[in-house]
Amino acid sequence: MAEFLDLLKANRNYRWTWSGQVVSEIGDHFNNVAVFSLALANTRSGLVVTGIMLSRAIPAILAGPVAGVVLDRLDRKRIMIASDLIRAVVAIGFILAIPRSDTWLLYLLSALLMFASPFFTSGRSAILPTIANKEELHSANSLTQTTQWMTLTIGAFLGGTTVMQFGYKWAFTFNALSFLFSAACISRLRVERGGFRAERTALAEDKVVRPWHEYTEGLRYMRSSPLILGIALLVVGWASGGGAAQILFSLFGELVFNRGPAGIGYLWAAAGVGLLAGGTFAHWLGKRISFGAYKRTISICYVVHGGSYVIFSQMRSFQMALLFLAISRSAIAVSSILNTSQLLRHVSNEFRGRVFATMETMSWSTMMLSMAGAGVASESWSPRAIGVVSGLLSSSTAFFWLWANWTGRLPEPAREGVEPEEIEVHGDPVV
Repeated sequence: MAEFLDLLKANRNYRWTWSGQVVSEIGDHFNNVAVFSLALANTRSGLVVTGIMLSRAIPAILAGPVAGVVLDRLDRKRIMIASDLIRAVVAIGFILAIPRSDTWLLYLLSALLMFASPFFTSGRSAILPTIANKEELHSANSLTQTTQWMTLTIGAFLGGTTVMQFGYKWAFTFNALSFLFSAACISRLRVERGGFRAERTALAEDKVVRPWHEYTEGLRYMRSSPLILGIALLVVGWASGGGAAQILFSLFGELVFNRGPAGIGYLWAAAGVGLLAGGTFAHWLGKRISFGAYKRTISICYVVHGGSYVIFSQMRSFQMALLFLAISRSAIAVSSILNTSQLLRHVSNEFRGRVFATMETMSWSTMMLSMAGAGVASESWSPRAIGVVSGLLSSSTAFFWLWANWTGRLPEPAREGVEPEEIEVHGDPVV
């Protein structure tokens, strides 16, 4: 914790980025709870929740390749500000959906909101090595991800209680204002002229006209590194069960435990507490772990994550369900921070926007299929049965990674200008 405070005190650019992140992500969860609660209150259908999730997933998938190329071509700071401003306008539009008994406007606005999101989220990952020096990078990555989970805890809890006490309008209004605050914070970032543009050779004429060539170049770059490709496939493995989990949070809160919007908020908050605890542990672990131990840790994390989620889905006690949900998310937090640290260490700045955007696209693509399957299954199967399948799918990722490591398919690639000793404080290797 002291290192996080030192980072915020010493690094002005990161402090502004972090401040905007806190407010905007709390606003995101106000929106999530309000939208899903409104949809279920009107329809009582898990299939409608699936429809809304798909309306968010498909645009995010379509936006990913575009966002990656744009972020590697243009000024990343300006792209992030534009994304925030567009999302502010869309977010306030959700108020128009409140008095309507149909759900088409929820679908449309969710789609627009998520199409703009990868331009910001992938941009934030891409600029992190620009606003944090080599000594700060590991702490900056840990704090960024831990903050995502802290805001999940706070935003989900406050979002649920706000909807219950004050209605949907206030939740949507806060979400819109949070994007404006984030844009103002990003506008305060200052680096050397051109520092938010990737250094690269001049574009050939065919690439200017056909940016798809640039995107496929990024795919070839990812494929050339077994570790980067392996981490990308981990994302796919998690999303195969994680998509269903997104639907189940709403179904368990509203229908299984019959606790209304507050129940959804409590479940998301429990997930956030687990992620926060796991993120804190991962920050400590990342400074001491060897590369070989890192790879073994990832397999353990996915077994714990999937197994705990299966147990969560069978709990009759709401309190015990919250506990195992938190354990599940704690394990996934450890793997997420360790994997992202490896990416920041090894991915070239020239490809950073495309790599992070591609991984986001891969995640959303798989989640879309998982959500669709869960939504259809919810018409015939109980949420508890779907939860078992979701947990088992996520756990299967561990065996893929374990096999790849055991057969020597995950060697450590060359560093791209960031040496481990410049990021980490080495102690005894964790084995």
